[in-house]
Amino acid sequence: MPSTEQSPKARAARHAVRELLRVAPTTDKLAARFVAAGHDLYLVGGPVRDALLGRLHDDLDFATDARPDELLEIVKPLGPTWTAGISFGTVGVLLVDSGVEHRCEITTYRSDVYDPASRKPDVTFGDTIEGDLSRRDFTVNSMAIQLPLQAARPVVDPYGGLDDLTKKLLRTPGSPEQSFDDDPLRMVRAARFAAQLGFAVDPAALAAIRDMAPRLDIVSRERIRDELTKLLLAPNPRRGIELLVETGLAEHCLPELGRLKETVDEHRRHKDVYVHTLTVLDQAIALEGGEPDLVLRLAALLHDIGKPKTKTMGPGGKVAFHHHEVVGRDMARARLSELRFPKEVVDDVARLVELHLRFHGYAQGEWTDSAVRRYVRDGGHLLDRLHKLTRSDCTTRNAGKARALSAAYDSLEQRISELAEQEDLERLRPDLDGNEIMTILGIKPGPVVGAAYRYLLELRMERGPLGREEAVAELKRWAAEQGATE
Repeated sequence: MPSTEQSPKARAARHAVRELLRVAPTTDKLAARFVAAGHDLYLVGGPVRDALLGRLHDDLDFATDARPDELLEIVKPLGPTWTAGISFGTVGVLLVDSGVEHRCEITTYRSDVYDPASRKPDVTFGDTIEGDLSRRDFTVNSMAIQLPLQAARPVVDPYGGLDDLTKKLLRTPGSPEQSFDDDPLRMVRAARFAAQLGFAVDPAALAAIRDMAPRLDIVSRERIRDELTKLLLAPNPRRGIELLVETGLAEHCLPELGRLKETVDEHRRHKDVYVHTLTVLDQAIALEGGEPDLVLRLAALLHDIGKPKTKTMGPGGKVAFHHHEVVGRDMARARLSELRFPKEVVDDVARLVELHLRFHGYAQGEWTDSAVRRYVRDGGHLLDRLHKLTRSDCTTRNAGKARALSAAYDSLEQRISELAEQEDLERLRPDLDGNEIMTILGIKPGPVVGAAYRYLLELRMERGPLGREEAVAELKRWAAEQGATE
């Protein structure tokens, strides 16, 4: 039988002590102010969970019996404050210890009441830490540690969060139906925590999510977007996506994903395009080589969403998805815009979805230098992501075919590298700019200048750098043919 020191709870306690000692100068400074003012202060929620897991971050959350106005007066002398959430009882203060910044948010105990027809609570301040913890999403986030830190003080854990933490289980403090009715976003948060922490969802909570998925429709798109972003940037977003689809939540935030399950791919390598998509997502993540890339992950997730709309059956039952990349581009743009993603994210993801098939023309036959230049131009600042997405899109189980596709892409990247040594591929522009065109042709600003510029750009794509003399001759020839001189 394992010793107490080797038990999961003992390991969690050691992790917590080590992590909390690391931030003790910050938490003790804060706690001293509250104690001196006659109030309690607790570290709560995610930071307690993360301390027990040995992965405490620099953003810290606290709860107190002090009311918001008192709270603000207590923390003001400690550093810069922010009060955007003061109507909800939250005040923030930035504390710096040994050059490390800690964003601390302190909230008055809450005992909110929710209107079933609204996502917004009727904010009510409470009087006990236990009552405050009861309104939180999951038991692993419903623990608190009283400050200043004292070894003899146990973790405040009225709902069995420490046991659930050792079991890697997501369970609600009260009934899941009440919890998800109070805030339906908690259902998406369950998928997010599954992706971030690798935890399973309690069967009762899972059943409630399946029954209550339509309730997500009352939640703002912005809040859903923020949870989906955290899910996608997690270590294992696949598990979170699977939970969204399996429970029906995806129908209320990313409905295109569930519909991929009904679509067999054209190579019959998988029973559905959905499985292929999850594999592409996994493979794209493996190629990131650094920080999680939201644009790449979204593009991998959405790259084939145009297939259900474009599916056709040909002779012998052959399946095709003509122009699914164009349809998918528009669908990705519409969905991400509806979820209020930033415009640059929407534009980049849509462009990657549109371009993800372009490489297959290269794999089927040698490209000219002109075609390679166009590929680089069209990829633009997304070229590196396009490389990763295209490589990830190979999920064939045929080892020979996989090697051939990989070799073809190696060849394309080598071609790009060789051309880049000869010419500036990152700035594919004509040999003459607009001012030079106007001077040479003796014309004023107008449509002719743009047409001449585009003509020279096409020549640059086809033939590479022309040099000034040849470019001037070509411009004059084009202008004579077009009657484009004054």
